[in-house]
Amino acid sequence: MIQRSIKRLSMRALIVDDELGAPTAEGRAARALVQELQGRSIEVIEANSAEDGTAVITADTAIHAVLLDWTLGDDKNHARAKALLQFVRSRNDKIPIFLMAERGEASAIPVEIMEMVDEYIWTLEDTAAFVGGRVAAAIRRYLEIMLPPLAAALMKFSQEYEYSWHTPGHTGGTAFLKSPVGRIFFDYFGENMLRSDLSISVGSLGSLLDHTGPIGEHEKYAARVFGADRTYSVTNGTSMSNRVIFMAAVARDQIALCDRNCHKSIEHSLVMTGAIPTYLVPLRNRYGIIGPIPPNRLDKNAIKAAIKSNPLVTSGIATRAVHSIVTNSTYDGLCYNARRVEELLDPSVDRIHFDEAWYAYARFNPLYRERHAMHGDPKDHKGPTIFATHSTHKLLAALSQASFLHIRDGRSPIPHSRFNESYMLHASTSPLYPIIVSNDITASMMDGPGGPTLTTESIQEAVSFRQTIGRVNREFARKKQWFFKTWNPDTVRVGSRKSAKKVRFEDAPPEVLAADPNCWVLHPKETWHGFGDLEDGYCMLDPIKVSIVTPGVLDKGGLDKKGIPANLVTAYLHYRGVEVEKTTDFTILVLFSIGITKGKWGTLLNALLDFKRDYDNNTSLAVVLPHLTSDYPDVYGGMGLRDLADQMFAQLRESRQTHWLAEAFSTLPTPVLTPNAAFQYLVRDEIEHVPLDKLADRILATSVVPYPPGIPMLMPGESTGPEDGPYLGYLRALAAWDKRFPGFGHDTHGVENRDGVYYVQCLKSGTA
Repeated sequence: MIQRSIKRLSMRALIVDDELGAPTAEGRAARALVQELQGRSIEVIEANSAEDGTAVITADTAIHAVLLDWTLGDDKNHARAKALLQFVRSRNDKIPIFLMAERGEASAIPVEIMEMVDEYIWTLEDTAAFVGGRVAAAIRRYLEIMLPPLAAALMKFSQEYEYSWHTPGHTGGTAFLKSPVGRIFFDYFGENMLRSDLSISVGSLGSLLDHTGPIGEHEKYAARVFGADRTYSVTNGTSMSNRVIFMAAVARDQIALCDRNCHKSIEHSLVMTGAIPTYLVPLRNRYGIIGPIPPNRLDKNAIKAAIKSNPLVTSGIATRAVHSIVTNSTYDGLCYNARRVEELLDPSVDRIHFDEAWYAYARFNPLYRERHAMHGDPKDHKGPTIFATHSTHKLLAALSQASFLHIRDGRSPIPHSRFNESYMLHASTSPLYPIIVSNDITASMMDGPGGPTLTTESIQEAVSFRQTIGRVNREFARKKQWFFKTWNPDTVRVGSRKSAKKVRFEDAPPEVLAADPNCWVLHPKETWHGFGDLEDGYCMLDPIKVSIVTPGVLDKGGLDKKGIPANLVTAYLHYRGVEVEKTTDFTILVLFSIGITKGKWGTLLNALLDFKRDYDNNTSLAVVLPHLTSDYPDVYGGMGLRDLADQMFAQLRESRQTHWLAEAFSTLPTPVLTPNAAFQYLVRDEIEHVPLDKLADRILATSVVPYPPGIPMLMPGESTGPEDGPYLGYLRALAAWDKRFPGFGHDTHGVENRDGVYYVQCLKSGTA
């Protein structure tokens, strides 16, 4: 018989009692209870103090019951036990808690304690067998109620060992066990995952396409948790979620208001639907960071003017937009006041779509109140229908490709039956169940006190990192030396409005920074954010998205005399096993997700300090980036780290790369065709690959998307503009950089680099 093993859910209990090892009646009773629980296959974790118990609860979430001695040590006021109870309940409102006390103490237990406790153990009267049975039963109930609908159904099904005569062909992993290489795969991923990879024909789990059974219950559960009227679970990422919404909401030749700071999936949506985009252009600052669309560009008169001036809106086309999409938060962490955006767009459109791929956690922390699509109670919603799309795998805990699509019905709602036709156009008929279940688990993790607890920890760690960088920067500044800084306010106001005082960011109370959104708002004309006279309260920086700024950019704009390009720092970090999210000319983005730890960001800080040391010492590249000198000895041989930084910075100044970036993304190209119309030329192969030096005033067949940040600079059907324009100016700067610094080349979607020459797909001359 082929040997298999499946790991079932274990049961674990924490006992907090300072007399566990004492030769007393209470100590003997406690030890007898430990033995009884172990005899019932319950693993027991012992703690001798409230402090030890707190540490266990913090570090170990696989605790299924807590047994707490009401009288810890000589604490006659029970302050330690009370504090531990409050701590447990602040993190978990479902875990069973047993309070161990003597019967004579019952009348003195406060009501607030009684409300936090599930059962009582009279240590010198109840038998160990009786208490053990009660604890085991409570743990089983807890495990049943803790799992959300789909996760519970799938785990139950996968452990019933039914014979299957349906796909997938590996049948719970058995096929892999028949092959040596398959056995390696089986052992690596484990039987639980493979037994959970099931066919959509398993009726007891419901249908992802019909939204029935446990899958349907999972989506209803997620809708409640995320504040939606309807939620759809998606297994092909938020790219699919965005496309589903567009195809359900916008028809050919209808106008869609599109944030120019959009993901490529919005371009795909425009291609698929044949919609006419009218773009809403966001701001850019001196670092090249994409800011918000200013309120005056969302005003009804501005929207009317933008539609009227759109060359694609020809006679016979209805001039009222049917859909709008806004990216919230931006890649760099700028969050709109969603209520204000809705207010501004309300007169112009009946449906507002917030692409919140990087922002699924916002509802679960008061810091982001009203700054996300599903804000407030859905019962109170009036006005346009609201959509939100969440990549639950990005900064929550779901598996890759997991996404949620939320709808709050309002004006011009799309009925489920119609919406689901679009959903089925994009959804797989063979979804991976673990992806859907990871969405279910993520929703459960955010439900109740779990959401605020997890998000607050992320915010606190991000604040600690930012303040530490600020203090280190200040120490070096006192020695007239350089160091990195983080992009956030230089000063914040602390205290009540009447007595508020300005303090340096790094000196502000961390608890204030973690809780007061006013510390993160982009107040008008503040130099640090660089977006000018922005409406106060309109936009806020998300603390968990940390941009590390390298030297080289002046506060007034433009480049300094010396500087350090950020991609050199990123290469240094990569060699040391530190991977970042995004790198621009002078910023490095790191994300403080719910999985962050102090050790993780401490390692990053140490690596930045090491870079400073090696830069100041001009340490040989053969030591700090040896792959460069071995791969390109003629370019980098004999060079030091500071030498390379100086050459790179000089190249940025000479090519004006940062200038062209800001210009290219702050203006709109001239549209000649809709993205859909341009795509038809591509499919018919009525295109040609045009080199950069002949690209002026050509019509693109595909988009040009520089990475980072992965935002389209030119869309299909748009003109590249004149030879001396910003779009070709930016591409020339990128091409010159790639040629001069091999190993540091740019990734620009839509551009083919042939031996150092950029080629772009354009419509054949005279075809449009």
